[in-house]
Amino acid sequence: MAGHTVDDLRERTRGAVVTPQDRGYDEARKVYNATADRRPAAVVRCANAGDVMATVNYAREMGLDLAVRGGGHSAPGYGTCDDGVVADLSGLRGVRVDPVARTARAEPGATWGDLNAATHAFGLATTGGIVSTTGIAGLTLGGGFGYLCRTMGLTCDNLLSADVVTADGRFLTADADRNADLFWALRGGGGNFGVVTSFEYRLSPVDQVVAGPMLFELEHMESILKFYREFIQDAPEQLFLFPGFQTAPPLPFIPEDRHGDILGIVVVCWSGPVEDADRVLRPLRDLAPRVAEAVGPMPYPAINSAFDPLLPPGLREYWKGSFATELTDAAIAAHLEHGPKVPTLSSTMHIYPVNGAPQRVAPEATAYSYREATFSTVILAVGDDPAGDEAQTAWVRDYYAAVAPHSEPGGYINFMGEDDQDRVEDNYRGNYARLAAVKRQYDPDNLFHLNQNIKPAAA
Repeated sequence: MAGHTVDDLRERTRGAVVTPQDRGYDEARKVYNATADRRPAAVVRCANAGDVMATVNYAREMGLDLAVRGGGHSAPGYGTCDDGVVADLSGLRGVRVDPVARTARAEPGATWGDLNAATHAFGLATTGGIVSTTGIAGLTLGGGFGYLCRTMGLTCDNLLSADVVTADGRFLTADADRNADLFWALRGGGGNFGVVTSFEYRLSPVDQVVAGPMLFELEHMESILKFYREFIQDAPEQLFLFPGFQTAPPLPFIPEDRHGDILGIVVVCWSGPVEDADRVLRPLRDLAPRVAEAVGPMPYPAINSAFDPLLPPGLREYWKGSFATELTDAAIAAHLEHGPKVPTLSSTMHIYPVNGAPQRVAPEATAYSYREATFSTVILAVGDDPAGDEAQTAWVRDYYAAVAPHSEPGGYINFMGEDDQDRVEDNYRGNYARLAAVKRQYDPDNLFHLNQNIKPAAA
């Protein structure tokens, strides 16, 4: 296709090709994070794997940047680019469940809300994220943790196979037996190795959970954080809980006179027997009085979507993250200093537990290497006014700088910003050399570089 035009691309694709001259361009170029205000030369709304192959071939032959967009939630906005081509997979959202085999086959534009809706009908689920609008593709390829990970493992640990379009336009299936090196790299290596057009997941029984938030006065957060670091070590693996700091939103279960106050928060999700929830949660409830609580039985998809309203598309976001094996007194002091300065309603800090089932997988078994980590911290600033970007970014950077000395060098790639490229090798540690070798095999010219980029190993 060398030397061909966008019109040639249109002839080769079933889905629409949207350019700056076309109606709907401004909508087509949008991604979740409004700070990524970029103007691609073309957005291809892929209708099938053939469209993906044509788009990859076109970008490669024309020497253009290629952005791949699934759910569009990439923190740095990697689902778009300036002057290049976007392979927009957001229209590919089909999910097919096999309830007998307990598997699901999902297309790359599906969100966790899409997948949960399909699997919950059969009382099944796999590890998803914290909000349901997140795309399955980015979460899975980055590793993937959420409410079910302590008992089911990471999302990538539940990936059985993937169909992939590689940089040379080939369509491959990767699993434990076919293209096993590619399958290894996809499980945590991000979008570095190709465009996944289909994910096959292992499912497990999950129906009702006991879940929701508890809100506390800031004065109790030191004791809560110290309790959490000990309690989560031996807590039943069906329990996922995380502490953080949050501006109280105007919700009915929160006293009206506390709306807008900055409080401590602990979000819990118990996926074990509903009748055991009170016993399991009693130590937390006995620790400190609660300003408000909305914990109760609900379908699993309800907790996975509970915080969607706080993080709608079109806001301005800046993220940083880190792993920690311990939550030291010094780290807690840093959290107590910076967490209460949370700048906006949707900004937050969460410390997720990633122990339990994820730790039973060897660091070299998948690209995701931080298997011994107990905690994954995310610091997230979210606003709606560009005038607030500088202050919100400064809060995240200052906060991160304070906790970094008490954290591992690397972090979860889905929490990394565009300015974290110098941390990529730290994020993968001993797996990086193998990842660079797999990159050389499947993408030697680094076509897929709009990501937390793994550069091809030298020949």
